[in-house]
Amino acid sequence: MSHLEYGRTGEELAGAWYVGRGYAVVARNWRCPAGEIDLVLRRGRQVVVCEVKARRSDSFGSGAHAVGFAKQRRLRRLAALWLAETGTHGVDVRFDVAAVTGAAIDVIEGAF
Repeated sequence: MSHLEYGRTGEELAGAWYVGRGYAVVARNWRCPAGEIDLVLRRGRQVVVCEVKARRSDSFGSGAHAVGFAKQRRLRRLAALWLAETGTHGVDVRFDVAAVTGAAIDVIEGAF
C-alpha cells in the first residue's frame, strides 16, 4: 500500500469513527490555495475540523505529535475559510486530531 493509500485508509477509519458517534462527514480533503482539511464533520451545532495522521507504527512517535503549532495555526485559518465559503454560521467549531496506527485509532477531541 502506498503512502497516499495508507493516508486515505486512515481518513476512512477516522470518518467511520465519527459516523459511529452520530456525526455526518460534510467534507473530505477540502482544498483551497491555503491548504487542505482532512475531514470536516457535523453533529447539530458542533462542527469538527479533524486532522488525520496515519502511521504504520508508532516507532517514530504518535501521529498526534506531528500536529505542531504551525499546523494548528494553518488549520484554524483553513477552518475560517471553509466556514466562509460554505456560509456556515452559528456553529461551535472544535479541532480534533485522529492518530491512526495500523487499525487502531486514537481521537483527541479538542486537541487545540
